Amino acid sequence: MTGTGMLLRFMLRRERFALPCWLLGVTLLVLIQSTQSQRLYDSAEDLAKLRQSIGGNTAVIAMSGPTRLLNTIGGEVVFEIFAFTCIVLALMNMFLVGRHTRADEESGRAELVRSARVGRRATLAAALALAGLANLAAGLLAFAAVAGTGLPIAGSALFGAAFAAVGMTFAAMTAVAVQVFENTRPAYGAVALALGAAYVLRAAGDVGNGTLSWLSPIGWGQRTFPYVDDRWWPLAIPVAVTAVLGAAAMALLERRDFATGLVRPRPGPATASAMLGSPLGLAWRLQRASLGGWAAGLFLLGAAYGSIGDSIEQYVADNPEVAEFLPGGAADIVNSYLALTAMTLALTAAAYAAVAALRARGEETAGRTEPVLATATSRAGWLASHLTVAAIGSALVLTAAGLGEGLAYGLTVSDAGQIPRLIGVALGYLPALWVVTAVAVLGIGWVPRAAAGLAWTAFGYCAVVALFADSFDIPGWAQRGSPFAHTPRAPLDPVSPAPLLVLGAVAVALAVGGYAGLRRRDVGY
Repeated sequence: MTGTGMLLRFMLRRERFALPCWLLGVTLLVLIQSTQSQRLYDSAEDLAKLRQSIGGNTAVIAMSGPTRLLNTIGGEVVFEIFAFTCIVLALMNMFLVGRHTRADEESGRAELVRSARVGRRATLAAALALAGLANLAAGLLAFAAVAGTGLPIAGSALFGAAFAAVGMTFAAMTAVAVQVFENTRPAYGAVALALGAAYVLRAAGDVGNGTLSWLSPIGWGQRTFPYVDDRWWPLAIPVAVTAVLGAAAMALLERRDFATGLVRPRPGPATASAMLGSPLGLAWRLQRASLGGWAAGLFLLGAAYGSIGDSIEQYVADNPEVAEFLPGGAADIVNSYLALTAMTLALTAAAYAAVAALRARGEETAGRTEPVLATATSRAGWLASHLTVAAIGSALVLTAAGLGEGLAYGLTVSDAGQIPRLIGVALGYLPALWVVTAVAVLGIGWVPRAAAGLAWTAFGYCAVVALFADSFDIPGWAQRGSPFAHTPRAPLDPVSPAPLLVLGAVAVALAVGGYAGLRRRDVGY
């Protein structure tokens, strides 16, 4: 363990920009949800109507949690936000631990660190300690957010503790995964699969008799029932699992060689396919697994949204205050709901667009771009290959989202025409996604070290404007800076091609500007 404290300080310095953004984003989600819920359901009668309308809707229960939470206003906040924020917190921990362990071994940074007086277990111990501090901060901030809005202190403390415990469980899962796999991609894939399984088990348990929810880390947190029963004992489960997984990660670390995993990658074919003879084929090969995962996830999310489209009118009738949050109000409830969910799906797809575009920078910093450029491949061809995959991939994930929502909604209303209709609605956001992609390309060209920060700042800005413009009273001129503000809210509003063409032109201009910057700088810096 020699050098653990020094490495922890070094990791904290490396995370001084990214980690606060994660924590701030999660805290804002909790704060906004607590404020809005208390404004919407400020009486026992309102909560009773909510329980009545949601109690028989299995889709809403599967998405959110057990209806027992709806007995109090604080429990309603937990019902609405806990499962979703746990997903965000799990991803934060996954990237946090993976970046400072397996990713550093891949890049060669860990080898330089271990050449100093650093123990074999120090890096993993420091990464887990960093995750512990991050989860403690997340729990304290969540507690401050809900308690600061007037919810009971005892329930707020339990809410924050449950939040931190779930996050730490996924940090320990990642610590095990990075020992098993040799690369970050399969390690992240394994943790993401565990996260998806946790959500599905929790959903199945909440819809059923509750047994399966006890197999899910998210279910452990919800089963504390903050503000309803205030049960602390279920937190013993994630604490014990975290301890066991942490010990297992340390034991597995001793059984593997440095820069390798317990599961070695299979040898590839003796000869490469013809597709790998081009930079576009290589970019597609590098990103196809990620694209498939995003498309599947957005299809399922779209299906979840579409499955409750037929009951949204009754839900709003029972809770008329909800109409305030629909873009069209109560005048056209179904189309307002479909427009809101389409925008939410498009925002999620924009995260894929940023990830896909930034893959070019990841290849560059990993040292794999220079061998490609040493061939007849030009810089323009290399950058265009990744940009093409990101642009086409954005269209595919939007299509998957629209297909999922259209299929589920079409089945509930017995109208197959909803499938092409909602696919078209989703694809209406494609130019906005291309603008986000082009911002990342612009950063890669001119400020490569800050490209990721620039891309995620653009994504965060779009998300805040699209979802919280009214809550934050964002002025109109600031809202107009987001490409989503210029995208028609179909099917509520008619679609005009003019703003979409303008957004497409802006995306092309930004991408060209990024290439101009790439021509003027050295590769790999």
